[in-house]
Formats: sequence, structure tokens, C-alpha cells
Amino acid sequence: MAAAAEAVLQVFSGASPCVNYFDGGSKRNSLKYRVNYSKNKGIGCTELRRSKFLSCKCRRIESIEVDGLTTESNEASVQDFELDGQLKNRDGGIGSNDNAVGSIINTVHKASAKSVEEDAWDLLRQSIVFYCGNPVGTIAANDPNDSSILNYDQVFIRDFIPSGIAFLLKGEYDIVRNFILHTLQLQSWEKTMDCHSPGQGLMPASFKVRTAPLDGDDSATEEVLDPDFGEAAIGRVAPVDSGLWWIILLRAYGKCSGDLLVQERVDVQTGIKMILKLCLADGFDMFPTLLVTDGSCMIDRRMGIHGHPLEIQALFYSALLCAREMLTPEDGSADLIRALNNRLVALSFHIREYYWIDMKKLNEIYRYKTEEYSYDAVNKFNIYPDQIPPWLVEFMPNRGGYLIGNLQPAHMDFRFFSLGNLWSVVSSLATLDQSHAILDLIEAKWAEIVADMPLKICYPALEGQEWRIITGSDPKNTPWSYHNGGSWPTLLWQLTVACIKMNRPEIAENAVKLAERRISGDKWPEYYDTKRGRFIGKQSRLFQTWSIAGYLVAKLLLANPGAAKILVNEEDSELVNAFSCMISANPRNKRSWKRTKQTFIV
Repeated sequence: MAAAAEAVLQVFSGASPCVNYFDGGSKRNSLKYRVNYSKNKGIGCTELRRSKFLSCKCRRIESIEVDGLTTESNEASVQDFELDGQLKNRDGGIGSNDNAVGSIINTVHKASAKSVEEDAWDLLRQSIVFYCGNPVGTIAANDPNDSSILNYDQVFIRDFIPSGIAFLLKGEYDIVRNFILHTLQLQSWEKTMDCHSPGQGLMPASFKVRTAPLDGDDSATEEVLDPDFGEAAIGRVAPVDSGLWWIILLRAYGKCSGDLLVQERVDVQTGIKMILKLCLADGFDMFPTLLVTDGSCMIDRRMGIHGHPLEIQALFYSALLCAREMLTPEDGSADLIRALNNRLVALSFHIREYYWIDMKKLNEIYRYKTEEYSYDAVNKFNIYPDQIPPWLVEFMPNRGGYLIGNLQPAHMDFRFFSLGNLWSVVSSLATLDQSHAILDLIEAKWAEIVADMPLKICYPALEGQEWRIITGSDPKNTPWSYHNGGSWPTLLWQLTVACIKMNRPEIAENAVKLAERRISGDKWPEYYDTKRGRFIGKQSRLFQTWSIAGYLVAKLLLANPGAAKILVNEEDSELVNAFSCMISANPRNKRSWKRTKQTFIV
């Protein structure tokens, strides 16, 4: 046994470039290359200091060295060996006499994983953006070798969420507080597209710190925050999810830092109400779900998700619960809270009842009657059974289920969308049984949804004529790439929160270990291509900040599961009772709506 242990140590000694890379002589680990934003807090906004600050900031972004990151093959082989050992042990291939060898391998893996975390924290801090000397966010990507920047040098609302959560869990609250308050200032900006202004309360998709001349003095300059509401974005689509994520992060900040004064500020309370009024406004739609256009969320290109995509509904539900928790009681907010509560009940019923699909529901749809005209119709949306795609018959496991991607008249989008399903678990939009079933499906379909790199943004990909029609032959969303079935490491943090909430952290742990085998050596890509996520995305940005932050949040939460409570929404007992009443009044049970004490619009 001792000889075997010594042999393993000899194999691994000095083999991991990650361990060597982060030794005391590493350039990136030296004080010269580390970003310590606390030292910059004293920087003022005068022209002299600002010019120096902006210059330093640009150099900091452009001078990131990547030497050492291309020699990760040894680390990958070490972790492959460790993972293979785990699989053999699970299948009975490794006996109890080899426990010492397994323990040594596990120790090596932990050391290597720690090095990956150190790399990630260094890169995350290097992505910090400053405004008048204060940290206000992180840029989307920080690849020094990419000359085509586009808007990846901006601070995106949705991209900063995992960065913000990582800083909160690390006890660094200032950057999150600054982000919340500065983006709030941008909410009232009037940006236009073809002489048309978006609704009041809209949060920008991103913003950038720019230097502008002072009015009346061309020799002096000032820093300004320049937001983008979609008028400069590819496709010119306004983001629906930005305001919803902002509310979720605001609640997380208060719960983690204990600083409730921020959410009680008059301007913050006004910002919450403006977002809610925009989302709760009456329109032409009959459903309680938010009606949005294609490309209005994480999938920000044409992918056939226009209508009522699950991702937006899950974030909407979570934001409503968070806002209700933070709104201060006053006369002016009574009507808003009443509308909010009514929407929560109707939205939860609608999603749980009509978006849910498992083997039982699939059999029901298969036998649907169509053209039903009545209040008691079972097939309310006139779904034709022939819409069931052939792939779904093989994909659906006997145990497990999920919430479909979209629902409209005569149309069900049966694709599995990871973010929408995971956040439905986190926010308690899905029932307890449905939440477990979603995780059951991920386990059962691990090879399809997780594969070699977590996590498929959606499954399956659009291919052939369907891809050409629905995406418009989008050359970036080709099958099994980018939004069209690509694998996105940033989704690790949502998976981790969902698994911790359901007391099944081992699922997230396995996914994180899988990601650690490659992600640092691959230079933290934005996404991966192919069915199993084996290739770095053909147009994937490297050193993508939310890939880095998503990994860090997953690691921090797995180390301290109790911290997940800052993101989780527990199910409301009043909502459960209202939902039960609506279920009992459902036409499937052959009972009348008149038996309910209260009327809800569904």
C-alpha cells in the first residue's frame, strides 16, 4: 500500500501547472498585477486625477498576461485520472484496499481546484470597472488578445449578477451597493429608437464609463455613465430581464450585508415601483405571464422564444416575491401590493398547470381533443397532438419532468430551457414535487444536458429547415452552438442554488468537478459547442466574466450552503392555499368556478 501511494505521489509531483502557476513568483499573483480597488477609493474626479485613473484602468485591462494558461494538459490528465477513479469506485471497480490511493488523488484534486479558484478571483478582480474612483461593476469579457471588443467592455446588468453574488459572499459589499445605486440613476434616462421612447421604469441592458468634456469648458472633462437600453444592441431589443435581476440582487444585498437602509431609500423604493408598474401594466394579453419579444433575455438573438418564455416568467415571479418583501408599507403602495399578490397567484397557477410536462402529461396531450369551445375545455390553448416532436418521446424519462419553454395558442415549445427551469426551482414557482422532478430529469439526462461541460442553455438544438426558418439562418446560432444548444458554464451557479434548495447538492458538486477539468485551461470561455460541449465556442469570448463568477459562486455556495438563502424564495403559504383552491376548481375535476370564494384570472 505504501509503495502504491509513493508511486502516485511521484506521478503527481510537479505535474500540475496550476499549482506551479500560482506560486510566489507568478506575475499575476504578484501585487503588481492584482487589483485592489480599495486603494482607489480616494481618487477624485478632477481632470488630472481622472486622466491618470482612466489611463491606468485601460492599461490594467490590456496588460493581462495569459502565459501559463495554455499548459493545462497535465492538470486535465490528473483530474481525468481522479474522475475515472471516482467512477470506478462507484461501480465497484476499486476495492477498499485502495482507499489510501484514492485519498491521495482526492487531495491532489482539491489542491488543483484551489488553484483554479485563485485564478478565477484574480481574473474577476481584473474585470472591475471604476467610476470616479469607486467600483461599479465588471466588464463582460476581458480577453487582451481580442481586438474585436464590440460591447463586451461594458457592464451588463444580467452579466454582473453572478459577479455581484460572488462579491457579496466574499464580504465585499461596496461594489454591489454602488452598482445598485448607479444603475438606478440610469433608469430614468430617455433613450429612443426611431423617435420612440421605451416605457418608464426600464432598466438598461448595459452601461459604460465614458469621459466627456464639461459644459462650457473644453479643457476639463468628467466621467459619465452611458447606458444602452437596446438602441445600440444587435437586433435593437430592449432587455426585459434587467429590471427583474436588479430587484433580485437588491434583496440579496440586503440579506447578505444586513444593510437594509439601501432598499428603504426613497429613490430605491421608487425604482422598485417603477419596474413593477411597467411589468404589471394592463395590455391586450389574456394571460398572467409577461408577453415579450424575441431576444429580450439571456437568449438575446432570434431563437423562437417570443411570446411567454419560461425564463422571463421565472424571473418575473421571483422579482415579485422579492419586491413584496422589500416594499415599505405606505398608503401609496397598497394598490400596487394588491395587484402584485393577484398576479403571483395567477402566474403560479398558470405556469404550474399549463407549462408542466412529464410522461403522464405527455400521454394526456397525445390524446387531446381539439377545437373545444367552452369554459370547461381541457385543451384550453387548442394544442394539436401532432405537435409532440419525435425527440421528446425518447427524451422524456419515466421519472422526472420539466417546465416547457413557451406556451401560446396552438403552440407549445417543448424545448428544455435550463435557466427557466432552475430559477423556477429557486423561486418556488415550481411546486416541491415539480422541483424534485426537474432535478431528476437533469440526473436522468446528464449526457444530454450536462455532458462534458455544464450546462446546456436549451435542449435540443434547432436544426435543418427548422433552424433556417426560426433563427433566420443565424450564423452564430448554428446547431449546438451559442444559444442554440450551446453549453454555458455560467449556469453552474443557478444549478447550485437550485440543488442546495432541494437538499441535493451532490448534483451541483458533480457538475462543478466536471467544469474544473477544463475551464481554466480553456481560458474561461463564454460558451462551448457540440452536443457534448467538447469544443470551445467558435465565436466564444475568452476570459468571460460571468463564466468566471458563475464558477466562483457555485464553489462558495457548496462550501457554505446556508448562504443560498439570499437568493431562494420560499413558497408562500397563502399562495399555496390560493393555488389549491384554483386546482380544485379546475375543469379537469368537473367542478365549477363558482365554488371558489375568490375569483382569479388565469
